[in-house]
Amino acid sequence: MQPSTIPTTDEQDSPLDKFIIEGGVRLNGEIRASGAKNAALPILAASLLTDEPLRLHNVPQLEDVVTASVLLSQMGVRITQPDEGTLEADARGVHTCVAPYDMVKKMRASILVLGPLLARFGEADVSLPGGCAIGARPVDLHLRGLEAMGATITVDEGYIKARASRLQGAHVLFDKVTVTGTENLMMAATLAQGSTVLENAAREPEVVDLAMCLNGMGARIEGAGTGTITIHGTSRLHGTEYRVLPDRIETGTYLVAGAITRGRVRVLDTRPDLLEAVLTKLEASGAQVQLGPDWIDLDMLGRRPRAVNIHTTPYPGFPTDMQAQFVALNAIAEGTGAVTENVFENRFMHVQEMQRMGADIQLEGNTAIVRGRDGLNGAPVMATDLRASAGLVLAALAASGVTEVLRVYHIHRGYEHIEKKLTALGARIRSASESPPTPDRSNQNVPAARSGA
Repeated sequence: MQPSTIPTTDEQDSPLDKFIIEGGVRLNGEIRASGAKNAALPILAASLLTDEPLRLHNVPQLEDVVTASVLLSQMGVRITQPDEGTLEADARGVHTCVAPYDMVKKMRASILVLGPLLARFGEADVSLPGGCAIGARPVDLHLRGLEAMGATITVDEGYIKARASRLQGAHVLFDKVTVTGTENLMMAATLAQGSTVLENAAREPEVVDLAMCLNGMGARIEGAGTGTITIHGTSRLHGTEYRVLPDRIETGTYLVAGAITRGRVRVLDTRPDLLEAVLTKLEASGAQVQLGPDWIDLDMLGRRPRAVNIHTTPYPGFPTDMQAQFVALNAIAEGTGAVTENVFENRFMHVQEMQRMGADIQLEGNTAIVRGRDGLNGAPVMATDLRASAGLVLAALAASGVTEVLRVYHIHRGYEHIEKKLTALGARIRSASESPPTPDRSNQNVPAARSGA
């Protein structure tokens, strides 16, 4: 895989890492949804479960995908990119079961290599994860589940060290719904001896997508998409070819971009059935929403949105990953909306930045009371995590004047070609990493640069 030109987290303090957005443009047009980051990452990790190639289509070109590919490559997985959107992962040459801190700190989804490594090789040394600073997301549920399956686990010097001659089927009841915990244990159980039952399992579409890919590799998984998943272990898995599902959060974000600018946006190559909670709120805001088999059309008919109340919950409820976008929508809507965050305890860091743009938002515990205003004003703001970045970009699209959104390396983790897609809809957005125009020196007495100076 070719190295990414997207800024990495090592470049997070670069002064060039920002978007400059001139707001006030009513978006209009159509774009295509990319593959889902949160499905592609666990499926890439699943390549560790077999010594045959796993060929994946509709893989988004994102910083997190690059990070996952580099991490797997360091373990000995051969990653190739036959064409755009396609990755092939061949894990027959894995020579180390260590996921080092310098890689895992960039992306907490790196914890997803723990289950596959332990299941296939009997060992795994994985650094405790990093990722977005949106609250505590402990991995203890992963570890308890693996211990129930017979693994010996210690945590030493910041590393999870897991060992097992062969994992055994077990009954695991999650104390709380965990997407990565469900995915990690589901992957581990595919090669375990006997059957594993996961109770209170995550029901997210990305979990279902992983299960479908694993079944294509020879796994026997039942119940994915429900609260109880049963995995009947097998001795080995084989390679397969699989297409990653469309990104429902990216789709929802662009639909809100249409709503917040009073425009019309159609998203193609998507899955309307995965966005029912979001579409219901968009219709409540006054949007006209039409659906096709693989497209969604939103039209505000030039009208100002109405404020809506939001309560985030695990799927099929309203997704926490769409919370910041709806805070931005409520900030310019008619009326007052209450946005309650029930998934992560520290996911309102975008509020202070939106207040810099004139938003009237009051935090009361885990609820943001948003009183809509006629408009927002452009201002320098700073992104703190992936979805906060998206919320700030949406606010900037609706604001008057120019907004600089700093530290947008976060948004490159989850939105493929966001500048190009927004520009295709009519937005005035550019990255500060673009080369500045050459100054006109025709009437200035400026000496030319000398060779070797």
